[in-house]
Amino acid sequence: MARKQELQALAASSADARKPVELDQTSVGRLSRMDAMQGQAMALETEQRRKNELTKIDSALIRLNEDEYGYCLSCGEEISPKRLDLDPAIPTCIDCASSKP
Repeated sequence: MARKQELQALAASSADARKPVELDQTSVGRLSRMDAMQGQAMALETEQRRKNELTKIDSALIRLNEDEYGYCLSCGEEISPKRLDLDPAIPTCIDCASSKP
């Protein structure tokens, strides 16, 4: 839950960085616009990664409520506690994760 709140706060604080870049050549030079566009693209990608992590966290919370947390979604075997310590939202055991292409 703490990680979820942290990600939501980061998303709110970085909203300005994801806004469209102004293309008015009279107020901003070409290099400055290119730099702003690159910054925007990085902010958008970072936001997508945050959304993906939030989705994983929400899925783990659902599994927790359904008493299925800690079991692999692929094979149904128990996920190693060490693996869950590294990433509590991980949905698969190490064997199933390593067998994915």
